[in-house]
This record gives sequence, C-alpha cells and structure tokens, in this order.
Amino acid sequence: MNEKSAWSISGYPMVALLALWIIGMLYFLTMAIGSDGGPALILPPLIGGPIVGTILAIGFVMVQPKQSRVLVLFGAYNGTLKQTGLRWVNPFNYPRIPVSLRLRNFESGKNKVNDANGNPIEIAAIVVWRVTDTAEATFEVDNYRDFVAVQSEAAVRTLASRYAYDLKDGKSSGAVSLRANPAEVSEMLQHEIQDRLQTAGVEVVEARISHLAYAQEIAAAMLQRQQASAIVDARETIVEGAVGMVEMALAQLSERKIVELDDERKAAMVGNLLVVLCGQQDTHPVVNAGSLY
Repeated sequence: MNEKSAWSISGYPMVALLALWIIGMLYFLTMAIGSDGGPALILPPLIGGPIVGTILAIGFVMVQPKQSRVLVLFGAYNGTLKQTGLRWVNPFNYPRIPVSLRLRNFESGKNKVNDANGNPIEIAAIVVWRVTDTAEATFEVDNYRDFVAVQSEAAVRTLASRYAYDLKDGKSSGAVSLRANPAEVSEMLQHEIQDRLQTAGVEVVEARISHLAYAQEIAAAMLQRQQASAIVDARETIVEGAVGMVEMALAQLSERKIVELDDERKAAMVGNLLVVLCGQQDTHPVVNAGSLY
C-alpha cells in the first residue's frame, strides 16, 4: 500500500457556504412559521436544514504544519491530506487518522549483550526518524511508534554482537570496533535500522551510539587491561625517543671530537642515558672529581 494524495478544497469558501445555508434555513423557517402553510412548510427546513448543515460541518478538517491526515472511506484507504490550514474533504471520510511528519527522537534503553569476543557490554543508541509514507505507517504495522522502538533495539543488539567492543592489540588493519570507530558504527547502525523499518514507511535520518561500556561484572578487569595497554604504549614511545636521543648524543660527540669513547665506555654511557631518559623518578647526578678513567 503506497501513499496517495486525498481530494480536498479550501475550507474558507465552505465556511461561507455553511453560513449562507444556516441563514437561508432560518429565513425559510421564519417565513414558513408566519405563513398559513402549516407543517408542510415548516418540517422541510426544520429537519433538512440541520442535516445538510451537519454534513457540511463534518467535512472540515484542520491540518497543522508538518502534520497529515490519513482518510478512510467506508473502510478503504482514500488518500493522505498534507495541505496545511483549514481544508474541506468528503464528509464521509472517517476516520481521519493524524500522522506527524516531523522529526522524532528515540533513545533505546541500556541493553546488555555480548560483543563479538563474548564480553558482556552495555549499549544504547539514539535514533532520529520520521514518517515518509503515511499509508504504510498506518496500515502495514499495528503501531509504527512501537515498531520503531522494538526494531531499533533489535538492530542495536545485532550490531553489538557483530563487532568487538575494542580490538585486543588496537592496531588491526581494517578492523572495526565499537569504541574505536564511532562514525563507521553509526553508519552501519543507521543502515541496519533502516532495513528493518522500510516496510513501515519510516526514514532513519540518523543513528548513533549514546552509551557504550563493559558490563559491571567485567568492568574492573577490562579497565586494568586498558590501563596496562596504555602503559605499554607509553613505554614504547618513551623507549623509541630515548634511543633516538642516545644515538644523536653519541653521533654529536663523535663529530665534534669532544671525547673519544671505546666500546665499553659507549655501552656504559648508553646504559646511563637510557636509565635517565626512561626512568619514572628524577635522577640525581654524581660529580666525578677524579680522572677521566
């Protein structure tokens, strides 16, 4: 079932027509009462006037900006009214189901699920969506709001179980993790939700992870692993810098011919410099007041 436009006209001319009809019926009713025609002249405007006026009044419908009305005629879909303002439609179009076309936010709850490595994690997402096909949203699903909520949470669970929370070495080429690749994960989550909501006439404008953490039972252990990994990375950077500085120091001493060092003295100097550069505590220099050797 696809959306189609419903027939309608501006409601303001119909307001004038309804007002003229009421005035005319009151006039004829007054003239009938004042004449000698009796019930034969009084009953037609007294009965027919309110019936026709009620039918005309039922046809009025007000449509707000970014709102729509799905019209049903005797149980069949008769079109969607999207023109804003006061409109007049077929009075027998009933019900006139309101469907909002505005952007909406949905935030899933914190779902507990195992990632690709089997680690329990907590994950939640924010989904920005709107209705694009009012006919599908009204008739293809029982309640499109609940449908969006349930399918979004199912998509979040599926995505979380497909990827790891974090890569073990942090340097896997081309690999995607939930923590290290938020842009890629958000894009994949959007496609995953859109595929599920396509039949409900809903467009997913944006989807992103709003909460991501290890479950409480393993949070402490995983925090220690992350801290250890960070310490190793920092030490690796420090050692690389220290080796470069030692190499530069030995090269400049040799080029400037400040002092001639044999292999044993070079090894001692390298060891001392690495201790100074890589140590976590401040060094305390020792002044040698004797000879060079």
